[in-house]
Amino acid sequence: MMTQHEEHQDAQVKRLVVKIGSSTLTTPEGRLNASYLEDLAKQVAHLRSLGTQILIVSSAAIVAGLQRLDMPPKRPDDIPTLQAAAAVGQIELTNSYARAFAKQNLTLAQILITRNDTINREAYLHARDTLERLLELGVVPLINENDTIAIDEIRFGDNDTLAAQVAILVKADLVVLLSDIDGLYTADPRVAEDAELLELVEEFTREIVDGAGCSGSEKGSGGMFTKIEAARMLMAASIPMVICEGRSEQAILNATQGKLKGTRFEKELPGRHAKARKLWLALSGTVCGSVTIDTGAVAALRNRGGSLLPVGVVSLEGTFKKGSVVDIRDEAGLLIGRGISNYSSETLDKVAGQRSAALVNSLELELNAKTEVVHRDAMVIF
Repeated sequence: MMTQHEEHQDAQVKRLVVKIGSSTLTTPEGRLNASYLEDLAKQVAHLRSLGTQILIVSSAAIVAGLQRLDMPPKRPDDIPTLQAAAAVGQIELTNSYARAFAKQNLTLAQILITRNDTINREAYLHARDTLERLLELGVVPLINENDTIAIDEIRFGDNDTLAAQVAILVKADLVVLLSDIDGLYTADPRVAEDAELLELVEEFTREIVDGAGCSGSEKGSGGMFTKIEAARMLMAASIPMVICEGRSEQAILNATQGKLKGTRFEKELPGRHAKARKLWLALSGTVCGSVTIDTGAVAALRNRGGSLLPVGVVSLEGTFKKGSVVDIRDEAGLLIGRGISNYSSETLDKVAGQRSAALVNSLELELNAKTEVVHRDAMVIF
């Protein structure tokens, strides 16, 4: 009898993005796990022999830096120390990967990215072309956020989001997040005995989002919530994602074949596959605010492919400018989409709830030629 994973598993994963969390990559003492890296390299080599191209998004640069500097493994609180540890750790982490992968005759390339590299369209396309060429040359890209220079305004904030961005950039067939937990549960399994593993998620409900909880281990910056955010982005791009326990035997190989315990996020959207430019517009920037819409607007966006109009806006949060990325939520607070706002928060606050016809010559538009709050071509629906 086939499992849900096997029923939804592609016959051949030609391009795979693997994200490895800090807790998976390190020992309980907070040190890089050399034997784990060697096993990882063997799995990558095996997948390469099957014709799969692999990109790795790796955490643990800060952990590696703290180790090299002989500092306590607990993540520092101040930014200068974090960035100094990252600067040292990038070298340590890359060298550790290189040693392990060289034993399998694999060549690595280090890629450091910030949001500046994805927000700027030209830089985004250059990054894509570089990654494509590396894959053509048989190289395994080792990708991380550039923590040594990144500030809050240009940070991805977690490598789950970065992995999703990379997968969308190179049009991957699958993303595997190797974690210290074997998937998404109905509640936190560390505190709730009746928590059940969700093997397949095809849409997000309030119960699923609430069950995600918050940040995980102290070694990393993410948690189950950030993995859900990554899954939202990937589902909008029709790219499946799997969360599984990274220390499981042959975790990557089994995840690509649907044989590993975990959670798979996947939903086919017939006729609604987002185009590459739309995905870049709506998902590459930092979210600056949130717009709450009524049930009529939700139906228009989800079922009729419409744009978001001022009449459907109930309220908004945050301060943002025209051209900023905003979340779109229903009245229960559930995130249903994301896109580029044609209004500043100040202007939108004035026109929310008004019909478009009444706004054509309205002074509140402040010479804004567009009546849509978020145009369909600059929006993705989750």
